[in-house]
Amino acid sequence: MARGWPVTLEDGPVGLRPLRVRDATVWSEVRIRNEQWLSPWEGRPESQPPASWADRHSPVVFAAMLRNVRKEARAGRTMPLAVTYEGRLAGQLTVSNIVRGAFDSASVGYWVDGALAGRGVLPTALALLVDHCFETAGLHRIEANIRPENAASRRVVDKLGFREEALHLRYLFIDGAWRDHVSFAVTREEVPEGMLRRWHGVRSGSA
Repeated sequence: MARGWPVTLEDGPVGLRPLRVRDATVWSEVRIRNEQWLSPWEGRPESQPPASWADRHSPVVFAAMLRNVRKEARAGRTMPLAVTYEGRLAGQLTVSNIVRGAFDSASVGYWVDGALAGRGVLPTALALLVDHCFETAGLHRIEANIRPENAASRRVVDKLGFREEALHLRYLFIDGAWRDHVSFAVTREEVPEGMLRRWHGVRSGSA
């Protein structure tokens, strides 16, 4: 297996674990129910003509996606994880574009059930994963690329102290047009105490 994979992490009611075949029905239900919450930030579908949101998030599509990401995970290029809250699948957090050697860097992307927004689920999950990437997987830098208009996603990295690094013009085709993205990043040296410990300090008001 690739370095740092597979992995299961927990902090209170929030957990991270590899996606499973039996997640298909719940994943599909959560994604379809959250169409208005998630669809403005989704990339262009690969199907031509574009399928409906429900068709793109069926259990069959999940199974095909899972086969692909498992292959990529075994090759050390990605870490696809289910975000859980009180044991139930609540979202997804993926480390992708893992590049080793002199770079030792990767990108992260994430989403969570809108019904759980504001409870600290994603910041906790991302803090857990950043620590794992730095301490176990041997990465040096993690970045997140977010549309400037995506306030909810930006709040996640802001809470954890990611730096704003760059503006990428017309970076991805999303919601019918080429959209700008802001790049946020953190390196291992910036969180010597650990990202989760930093996040706990922020939540308790001691940071």
